[in-house]
Amino acid sequence: MNNESGKKESILRNNAVQTIIASLLCIVIGLFIGYIVLLIINPAGAAEAIAAILKNYFYYPSQAAMLKYMGTTLVKASALLMCSLSVLFAYKVGLFNIGAAGQYVVGAGASLYFALKFGMPWYVCMLAAIVIAALLGGISGALKAYFNVNEVISCIMLNWISLYVVNMLLTQVKSESTPYTVDLSRNKSALMPNCGLDNIFSGNKFVSIGLIISVMMAIVVWVVLEKTKFGFELKATGMNKNAAKYCGMKEKRNTIVTMMIAGGLAGLGAAVFYLSGIETWMVQQTTVPGMGFNGIAAAFLGGLHPIGAIFSSYFIQHITSGGSYVDKTMYCAQISDLISAFIIYLCGFVFFFKLWLNRYLDRRDEKKAAKGGEK
Repeated sequence: MNNESGKKESILRNNAVQTIIASLLCIVIGLFIGYIVLLIINPAGAAEAIAAILKNYFYYPSQAAMLKYMGTTLVKASALLMCSLSVLFAYKVGLFNIGAAGQYVVGAGASLYFALKFGMPWYVCMLAAIVIAALLGGISGALKAYFNVNEVISCIMLNWISLYVVNMLLTQVKSESTPYTVDLSRNKSALMPNCGLDNIFSGNKFVSIGLIISVMMAIVVWVVLEKTKFGFELKATGMNKNAAKYCGMKEKRNTIVTMMIAGGLAGLGAAVFYLSGIETWMVQQTTVPGMGFNGIAAAFLGGLHPIGAIFSSYFIQHITSGGSYVDKTMYCAQISDLISAFIIYLCGFVFFFKLWLNRYLDRRDEKKAAKGGEK
């Protein structure tokens, strides 16, 4: 019995297990609060609404329809995953990249401009998105490294600058009759190849190798941060830049490089999304796309782990897409965004839960030790 209780306790002390428990707790509580809100708005359809949000593409009775709309969810989740990786990469190095939204915007602008204005193939457009978004992230990194400007402030300012610059740039490739950019069908070489994935998802032509690229990048980020000297230096700089400098590390360079990598990841997310052809850009929009901000939630819900971010990004996108199946006569389509917001808000308590659990286990160990001493 003692061995079994010891094993259980050791499992509970495992950081990964604590993160999973805390994340699941956030999801359950968030869904419960969302259900209460649905009951307050209209109790008659609350159960069906929460079920529709959770079902998403399972709402359809035919397997072909389910697979098709599952593919759409995965395309959006791929872009969200890249934004999540952008946030967690910077956070691991002690920086808060709230500028993932702006970096995502310039990535979208660069990929679409190169595709529609210059007629470039998809890999050139993708590279342009990564490079330009990385340069934007590098601006915040340089301001932080050389002038000690808080990266949160500089990133927020750059988010809005990026939006309006991209809007002006993409007016050159706008459709004549709508405020949207022209469809990528005009330059089919700019569309990411399907590589047979469209056959798996019932002919959904938007599912491309971007899905594979995003998952591979999550693995690459994990390897870089946890298994390489470069990743160790970056994390050491984030923990204490003065100590890193004393050890011979180039702390200013590491700060700039970190933000450039984070920016490049967000830019890649935009390329994966827009070069799939799933959406066009509206040049009159006045709000920064939520994908970059949702990346913050996905990063924390995934326990700031690249592999965990894969699952958290999918989940957030799953319930967000599920909101379109809610009965619009009873609830607005944004109800799923509200429930996502509850879960996102609760993500901030993941670390508090882990802290509370460790304190609880410590107190229990102390009581056991005290009883053992009395005997």
